[in-house]
Amino acid sequence: MSLSPSDPGAELLRLAESDPARLMSVAAGVLRRARDEGDLRLASVAARALGIASFHTTDLHVAARHLRDSIRLAQRAGSPELAAETRLRLAFVWCVQGRMEQALGEVDRALPDLRGVGRARAEAQRAVMFNHLRRPDEALAGYRVAVPALQQAGDHLWLQRVLSNRGIVHGFRNEFAAAEHDLNEAERLCRLLGLDLSLAIVWQNLGWLRAHRGDVPAALRYLDLAEERFRGLDTHQLCWTLADRTELLLSAGLIAEAREAAEETLAEFGRRKRTVGVPEARLLLARTAYLEGDHERAVREARRAALGFGRQRRPEWAVLARFVALRSAAAAGAAGVSVARVERCAAELAAARWLSSEVEARMLAAALAMERGWTARAQRQLELAARRRLRGPAIQRVHAWHAEALVRLARGNRRGAKIALRTALRVHDEHRATLGATDLRAHASGIRVGAAELGLRMALHDGSPEDVLAWAEQGRARHLLMKPARPPNDPRLAGALDRLRVVVAEIGLRRGAGEDAAVLTERQVALEREIRDYCRHHAEGGALAAPVPPRELGRALGERALVEFVHVDEVMYAITVVDGRVRLWELGPLAPIRGLVERVPFALRRMARRHSLPGSQDAAELLLRGTAERLDALLMRPLAGEVGDRPLVVVPSGPVQALPWSVLPSCAGRPVCLSPSATLWHTGNQAGAASRAAADPAHEPGRGTGASEGVRRAEGTPGVGSAPTARRVRQPGGVPESRRVLAAAGPGLPGARAEAEGVASIHAVPALVDAAAGTEAVLAALDGAGLAHIAAHGHIHPTNPLFSSLRLADGPLTVYDLERLRHSPEIVILAACDSGRFVVRPGDELLGLSATFLALGTRTIVAPVLSILDVESTTLMIALHKLLAAGHSTAAALAQAQQQVAGEDLAAYAVAAGFVCMGADSTVPA
Repeated sequence: MSLSPSDPGAELLRLAESDPARLMSVAAGVLRRARDEGDLRLASVAARALGIASFHTTDLHVAARHLRDSIRLAQRAGSPELAAETRLRLAFVWCVQGRMEQALGEVDRALPDLRGVGRARAEAQRAVMFNHLRRPDEALAGYRVAVPALQQAGDHLWLQRVLSNRGIVHGFRNEFAAAEHDLNEAERLCRLLGLDLSLAIVWQNLGWLRAHRGDVPAALRYLDLAEERFRGLDTHQLCWTLADRTELLLSAGLIAEAREAAEETLAEFGRRKRTVGVPEARLLLARTAYLEGDHERAVREARRAALGFGRQRRPEWAVLARFVALRSAAAAGAAGVSVARVERCAAELAAARWLSSEVEARMLAAALAMERGWTARAQRQLELAARRRLRGPAIQRVHAWHAEALVRLARGNRRGAKIALRTALRVHDEHRATLGATDLRAHASGIRVGAAELGLRMALHDGSPEDVLAWAEQGRARHLLMKPARPPNDPRLAGALDRLRVVVAEIGLRRGAGEDAAVLTERQVALEREIRDYCRHHAEGGALAAPVPPRELGRALGERALVEFVHVDEVMYAITVVDGRVRLWELGPLAPIRGLVERVPFALRRMARRHSLPGSQDAAELLLRGTAERLDALLMRPLAGEVGDRPLVVVPSGPVQALPWSVLPSCAGRPVCLSPSATLWHTGNQAGAASRAAADPAHEPGRGTGASEGVRRAEGTPGVGSAPTARRVRQPGGVPESRRVLAAAGPGLPGARAEAEGVASIHAVPALVDAAAGTEAVLAALDGAGLAHIAAHGHIHPTNPLFSSLRLADGPLTVYDLERLRHSPEIVILAACDSGRFVVRPGDELLGLSATFLALGTRTIVAPVLSILDVESTTLMIALHKLLAAGHSTAAALAQAQQQVAGEDLAAYAVAAGFVCMGADSTVPA
């Protein structure tokens, strides 16, 4: 590495900011030669460069030693200005160690010996300390002095650093345009000067700013760029990037990921001895613990953070830590959390400009005041919180509009309260539409739950069934109404998914042979993170469908009956829509329903074991029958006079999400379609009607081939044993029509091959089995298929539901694979354990294989909602497909097939009962 002969000192300082690790040996050599030659000025600059490089790569104590050596050399050279410039860097070392008073004192000692551009640098360095102390006005005052002087002197090295830091201050003040301008200019200067390390710091700051604005995908892109560069340079700056990532994950509702990131952040700050960041990392851990419901840990970590901020003389940060401790203590029901204490904390948060936390604190104070009957006091806190509704990040505005709704409600303005709540939900929908990636949109719904529940409570109080239905839809599975933006021909994503399959297959082989697979498991985790982050970066947002109006829903239902369950304050309600009439039913306490639902999987698993102890299956059957009778009496019998024997569309909620409805006497043998929301059912039903109208010009608009029509048509169609008709038709040019049928089998599932071949023979198509049933072949056949049947092991991923998968010949077919489809299949039948189960997030947001098919546009899905043993379902599936081939609708065919199988034995009944029909009912294209 060569130095500029004209000014080797300046080149050393530039390289210290660009590639500190490589600079270390060069600067050490320059320092030795300069000492030997008596060039004390160059020796001082070389020691300073070593201190700067050590600050970034090794140890703060080593950095401080080099910087003190630089000061001594400058003093021996008779250059107080050189010594003062080094004091500025030493001040930052004290700052990072959390010794704020010593840091400011070092700047004060440097100031008398600095003139012109040197003094501007000192003002800029002192402003950095004010940044850490969260004193933005004083920081901006310093930058106002520094920036013009640095610009006039052409000191671009310091100017990019100052602009990057000033961008953070603007961001704290929600001055986003000014922040963006400063950071973009800093990025330009870093590229101009070739400052790789400083460029990564600017990326990190841009990531933080985009996160603060609510632009999660862009924030993730910038933070990933910064993290990759910092890991390559092995610099301490990685600590702050991890902290910013944790903050971002918290804001996006990705709590489990945030906890892992917070723990890594704390460990990294400790390992690199960056004491100033330790309290911030503890505060992140406390906030994560609060959201996970671990209030004891949240209080403990928040108090430790507050003590750490106190020792560092950072009172503004200590205020935030005390609030997190107070909020967690209140959530745990601890005594001593007084209204006055929370009010004081809210005022302190406002003064420190923690505005989002101020809104939360005032709403907490209002809730505590209302519990004590202090209405006027609560009203005042809500009014103060509502002031923040017009500016700031989306999350802050959602909470503030919620507060405004409570204010209007207390004043008796119910109409105004509903308008405020709708505004809160609109702000959130606009925010979520920018997120793009499926998991980000689903997790973000936790923010809107409070506002949606208040609207639902108001509607229940008013007693209007139409309003209850509308508000229930506002808080239900909203992310599924926005199709995932997916890159179908993205070679990088396809390659990463292929590598993941290879690794997963190798892990299976090694474990089967009794060998250690730890290294491969680490590789699997790394690949999953790469795929997850890549999709989060590149997915695009889109428009969100509005909740379906009750009148339009009634028209679309035709002869069906819709039953939508909602639960509020531990009470279960049902809304029915029959013949355009909307009615509301209070069904009773939620606890008994929850307890009964939890017994059903246990009973069905016991019944599915053919080789269990004598009497075990019979006992399980008695348990199931009794449980089903009681559940039926609580959920369906009160509605019997309204819904009659009509085919049902059921929108479950809470504990009944995973209920196999066919076990209930009221549903046995009846076509039942489940849907995450009435709006999603309506969307699928209308799409099907449009598709049928396009295929059949004589088709009557508004009449679907729904479940009721499927039952009526069955009377005049061939029976179960009728000969199948061929359905594999291709258009000119080899492009398959939507009537294509796929039947595929994965490895290791008992009876899967026979099942796939039996299904294929019914529809006169070849089956994909053994090596032919690889992921690419199955994906190609799925794309635009009219009917797809996959018999394979299903797997729910424990931490990321988008890696839930079907096991095929060459490895897992994941949700990320499915999102690459250009055209969703019309009907999907998954004969795979766990394939129909949802991972439920706040707001009844659903993730998993079935949820993905529905979001992509698949109209109808048949899949099991229970984790029953992987026993053969061939008998049920063959009966189902014969009925489908005979023209029955999917829901009607499933209901009849379950009835046929139920007479065989208890194990067959248990397996069949676990299957449900989801989406809008449909028939196989003829």
